[in-house]
Amino acid sequence: MAATRASPVLLLLLLTVQLSLLFRLPDSPSTLALALALAAEPDQQNAKQHRQPALLVQSTCNSTSFYDLCIAALAADPASSTADVPGLGGIAVSAAANNASGTAAFLGNASDAAATPQADRALLRACAGKYAAARDALVQARASLAEQAYDYAFVHVSAAGEYPAVCRTLFRRRQQQQRGASRTAYPAELAKREEALRRLCTIALDIISLLQNQETY
Repeated sequence: MAATRASPVLLLLLLTVQLSLLFRLPDSPSTLALALALAAEPDQQNAKQHRQPALLVQSTCNSTSFYDLCIAALAADPASSTADVPGLGGIAVSAAANNASGTAAFLGNASDAAATPQADRALLRACAGKYAAARDALVQARASLAEQAYDYAFVHVSAAGEYPAVCRTLFRRRQQQQRGASRTAYPAELAKREEALRRLCTIALDIISLLQNQETY
C-alpha cells in the first residue's frame, strides 16, 4: 500500500481545526485548593518482565530524542519484538495515548474528590478535558499511521503534545487572579505528567519523521 501524501491545504486546515480546539479556554477558571494530590487515585503500573529489546527497537530509539524512555515504552509492548518501524510508531503513539488517558482520569478523580471544594472543580475538569483531547488526537494519529498517512499522523501527534500547555495556561491565569500568599503553584504532580506526555509525543514524532524520510527514497 502506497503511503498517503497530504496536500499542504488539507494539512493547514487540519492544523487550524486542532488549534481552534486547543485554545478554547473556559471563561472564568476558579481557584484551585491544594487537594489535587489527595484527590487522585494512585497510579497502577503493570508488572513488566525485563528483557533485551529487539535490535530494531534499539536502532529506532537511537534516532529519537529520549532513548531510554523510548526503549522502555516500546519494550513494554510484546509486539515490539516483531514489529517493523511503522509498527513501532504505532506502539509509541499508543503509549502516549495511554499516558494522556491516565492523566485525564487522574484529573477527573481529583475534581470529584471530597477534599476538592466545589469552586475548584471547573478548572480540574477543564484540564481533564484537555488531556482527553490529547488522547483523542493520538487515537487519530494511530489510525493515520495504519493508513500510512504520515503527514496527518504528525499533525495529530503535534497537537496532542500541545494540549497540556493549555492546562498550564489555565493555572497561570488563575494565579494572576489571586493575590497575596494564597497563590497556588502549578501542582508538581501535574507538571511531571505534562512532561512525560511531552516526551512520549516527541518520541512518536521522531519515529514518524523516520517514516516520512523513508518515503523520499
